[in-house]
Amino acid sequence: MIILGLTGSIGMGKSTAAAMLRRLGVPVHDSDAAVHRLIGPGGRAVVAVGEVFPGVVVDGAVDRPALGAKVFGDPAALKRLEAILHPMVGEEKGRFLRREASRRMKVVALDVPLLFETGGDRGCDATILITAPAFIQAARVLRRPGMTKERLEEIRARQMPELDKRRRADFIVPSGLGHRLTLQRLMAIVRLMSQRSGRHWPPC
Repeated sequence: MIILGLTGSIGMGKSTAAAMLRRLGVPVHDSDAAVHRLIGPGGRAVVAVGEVFPGVVVDGAVDRPALGAKVFGDPAALKRLEAILHPMVGEEKGRFLRREASRRMKVVALDVPLLFETGGDRGCDATILITAPAFIQAARVLRRPGMTKERLEEIRARQMPELDKRRRADFIVPSGLGHRLTLQRLMAIVRLMSQRSGRHWPPC
């Protein structure tokens, strides 16, 4: 089974690309969605997060704006949060891979915003970087509720520079030139990788 790592900085179009991969028949594990489940109503991480960050749990779920206020701009607090969430997300990813392998899927994808930053690319057979010019990225992100230029710059500072990501990625797919081109590039990648054998599954 081929494991593709799908990544891209905020506002680059990664979620749209993930939806395209699903349309092409490629199962996608979304790490952000996994986090939302873990800290949502009844989520497995709610109690642990509430113990480390008092006051952020409301009605059985983590209040994300309240949590963000406690960790944003505080690297030590962010590390404490990641220590809770990353192992649980890893467990979900493992279940996803086992399930898709049992279904004999040829290609799957892991949607991870910080794929290179966390070393997640080491467990992938190939990586896809979704990218767009900085001005398109900013225009997309600043349309989001509550987003400011200052917050965008803080997020960018946490992420690997775009040039470094381009150097590390196996495939670079533009998202600022129209959906058709993005889809065509993804189709070509899936066709190519479907002809190869995976190096990371089954695990050694």
